[in-house]
Amino acid sequence: MNKAVVDTSALLAVINLETGSRRVSELLADEDIEVMVSAVNLSEAQAVLINRGIPGDEAWKLLTAFGLEVIPFDAELARMAGILIALTKKFGLSLGDRACLASGMREGCIVITSDQAWRKLKVEVEIEFIRG
Repeated sequence: MNKAVVDTSALLAVINLETGSRRVSELLADEDIEVMVSAVNLSEAQAVLINRGIPGDEAWKLLTAFGLEVIPFDAELARMAGILIALTKKFGLSLGDRACLASGMREGCIVITSDQAWRKLKVEVEIEFIRG
């Protein structure tokens, strides 16, 4: 089975029906692809929704309705995400961004994002951009 890790921007694109949401929805509907999310990105997405005025429980229901496998942010991923700061600091990537990249690296799969700053990265993971 193929795998993909989505970042916060990809989840929010679907919820907000933004450009690129169709591609993420296709991945979610494909039974041959296991779509995963880092626990850090799930938390980050919930925080964004709460900051937009959606109650916490409702935000959580929206996010968990996708049925994604949640990748725990364990010590190994924490180490990997920490190391990535050296490659990503100048591009302003967040902990969530680095957690997503580290998850894709460890899982050996593609990561899905709308974050254009990632285009400049030189990391050892395939990145698919859902927007131009």
